[in-house]
Amino acid sequence: MTDLVIRGECTISPMIIPVNNGLKSINFYLLRNEEGLTLIDAGLNTEECWSHLKLGLDKIDQSLEDINQILITHNHHDHVGLVNRVMTALPREIPVYAHQEAIPRLKRNKEFFSMRIDFFQQLYEEMGCGEAGEKQVKKLREAMATNEKHAIQADIIPLLPAGRIANLDVIETPGHSPDHVSFYDNKNKWLFVGDHVLEHISSNAMIEPTSDGKRRKSLIDYSESLKICAKVDADTLFTGHGELITTHREFIAARLQRLNQKAERFLSVIQQGVTTASELAQASYRHKYQSEFALVMSEIIGHLDYLEVAQKINKKKMNGVWHYITV
Repeated sequence: MTDLVIRGECTISPMIIPVNNGLKSINFYLLRNEEGLTLIDAGLNTEECWSHLKLGLDKIDQSLEDINQILITHNHHDHVGLVNRVMTALPREIPVYAHQEAIPRLKRNKEFFSMRIDFFQQLYEEMGCGEAGEKQVKKLREAMATNEKHAIQADIIPLLPAGRIANLDVIETPGHSPDHVSFYDNKNKWLFVGDHVLEHISSNAMIEPTSDGKRRKSLIDYSESLKICAKVDADTLFTGHGELITTHREFIAARLQRLNQKAERFLSVIQQGVTTASELAQASYRHKYQSEFALVMSEIIGHLDYLEVAQKINKKKMNGVWHYITV
């Protein structure tokens, strides 16, 4: 859907770029309202996304110079790709807003990313990942150097939790990432959800450290954020990938039910004698364990947290590795 969405004095110009993978599309949005013109997320740093942005501006008779500010839902590269290019093309600086937790990631802060590597090295050791964990840590070290060039050059202004910007309410929706926020237009009942809720796939609740090195229970965060989102009086959810969502409460209820069903499946494997996160990952995702290691381990660790909070399992550390048993 690339048609304009118009309600009163407010207009959304969607940029929907099809991709040949499970994401279906890269979505970002121009919002024109009483506060001017706002770019919500910024796609990938590709010529295709750039041309779609210019086309999106043309549709509402605007130009790059008319953009007043940029809002970022979360730090992932397919949501911030054009930020530097937009800022370079403008004759003046405009504010870029993101959650406080996004800033060290977007700025590619070396101290933060060094801490992040140490965080995952310890985590994968404690989860019994062995050689597979060591390979992933090596990839993280290589990526730290490779991705320096992708740092956002502009100053980034931290969004205030429960604040308001561009006539939009800021709603913290951690889970997919610890810095994830959604933006709500309560007048038009529009909710910009980034990757928090996607129509065709479940969002990965990625395990990540906070800026002070703590591990949040990402799947618990994600579940709670879904419940918060379900309470929002929204007609349309503008997503970061795939189709827009117009029946979000029913959709979220089904997503929460599937989350619980998956946790029960993992519980049944633990009941059969599998005790470590690594063993559970290999038993459940045999072919993806090596090829999609970080995603798989986030999935497994998140559901172990979920089962532990539900008091269905306990854990005990033996020889530096966490072992999980049913209650």
